[in-house]
Amino acid sequence: MIDAIKSTADDVFADIVKLRRTLHRHPELSGEEHETARRVAERLRDLGLTVRTGIYGTGVLGLLDGGKPGPTLLLRGDMDALPIHEETGLDFASENEGVMHACGHDVHTSSLLGTAMILAEHRDEVNGQVRFCFQPHEERLPGGAKFMIKEGVLNDIDGVAGPEAVFGQHVKPGLPAGTIGVRSGAAMASSDEIYVTVKGEGGHAASPHELTADATYVASEIVVALQSIISRQCPPDVPSVLTIGRLIADGATNVIPETARLEGTFRAMDEDWRFRAHDLIRRVATRTAEAHGATADVEVKVGYPALHNHEEPTSLVKAAATDFLGEERVVDVDPWFAGEDFAYFLQERPGTFYQLGAGTEHGLHTSKFATDEEALRSGTAFMAYLAWRYGTEA
Repeated sequence: MIDAIKSTADDVFADIVKLRRTLHRHPELSGEEHETARRVAERLRDLGLTVRTGIYGTGVLGLLDGGKPGPTLLLRGDMDALPIHEETGLDFASENEGVMHACGHDVHTSSLLGTAMILAEHRDEVNGQVRFCFQPHEERLPGGAKFMIKEGVLNDIDGVAGPEAVFGQHVKPGLPAGTIGVRSGAAMASSDEIYVTVKGEGGHAASPHELTADATYVASEIVVALQSIISRQCPPDVPSVLTIGRLIADGATNVIPETARLEGTFRAMDEDWRFRAHDLIRRVATRTAEAHGATADVEVKVGYPALHNHEEPTSLVKAAATDFLGEERVVDVDPWFAGEDFAYFLQERPGTFYQLGAGTEHGLHTSKFATDEEALRSGTAFMAYLAWRYGTEA
């Protein structure tokens, strides 16, 4: 099947590239993926798949029944874009001002459609059912994964058992185009948002000694104090990151503002430590403020859980990728502190979330991120081979 899948992948490659460029040119924000969903559903129907739409608003599920008995498998790709102004200079750059596929979801969507095209061509050789899950709303809390699960994408459908396993992929800068990166166990971090509002007393910048508390100064002290949670409280074998990315103190050169606001993120690879750290964040922020005569209101918005890949499915991905692409194009990767709501799928079913080399050094979520389109050839074909192989070995 390797040669057959590679041949079909070559046949559909130009079409997948064209589709990816169309999606890239017309990005849609989380929860607004209406045109993307329409294109996806239309393509799936053209392949003869059973299609369900309107799942959590814009989610799409395609069902391909193989010609041989076997298990059900779910493959997932996400569809939403980011509120970023594109600066790639591509001929097919975003035409939606201020919105860009800066995280590669155009590649995820087009690649998964390509996988459906390949498997539809070889459906007589496919064991069981393959579900193609096109998910909205990954880039913004609360995410789309848990709601698609709630609406039944993992359930029995029309008498066919639900998926026994789940697989997904994400483009990764820094890896050569088409390289597959794998990691078992803790692979991606939980992603929680931190909001702290410090209330002090406003006044003249020349007279801080006359104020109860300078909110800007107190907020700065909290930024520093929060780092002690990582350096002094976090177990040394648990990777963790706490970053304050925004400090708003709307005063002036001669005005001390009454309030200051901090916004940031907390990432962890361990769920027990994650929630213990939430309590520490609240305590450190409020007590630091109190020590300086101010108050601090703290909100920790719980985001996606840490993503843990299951050992056996990850081993299958590594073995299949080695056979399909060659050992030199399969690498073991380090933990990645990005957040990903595919973690919810992996809490429900065995599976793994692997990396697909993007062939670029420009980072995700930046205005110049652009995936080398050769990644589409490997990403599309390998996922098709993985699905076929899972069916034969399950």
